[in-house]
Amino acid sequence: MYGHEVKAAYSRQAALETALEYQPDFVLLDIGLPDMNGYEVAQHLRQQQQSKNVRLIAMTGYGQDFDRQRSKEAGIDLHLVKPVNPKKLQKLLETWAKPPRPGK
Repeated sequence: MYGHEVKAAYSRQAALETALEYQPDFVLLDIGLPDMNGYEVAQHLRQQQQSKNVRLIAMTGYGQDFDRQRSKEAGIDLHLVKPVNPKKLQKLLETWAKPPRPGK
């Protein structure tokens, strides 16, 4: 967790509700979800005022150029292919981190 507060969601509905309620700085998103793919989750998040500015990071086994293009079109900021190097992910999150919000 590298010092970050982490919330996990295991379905489309839970992911959307958690992201809208919690308003995270980052969402690490798997593309191959069982009930809605990660591209669709990203599109839904981008349509909501509360989550327009969240950083969306795909962490997926899908690594073809077509997959990366679909991520971009869905509003995903970065497409990482598994396995993701944890130290590189930590560095990325540190680089993108925002100052803490009041009450966090």
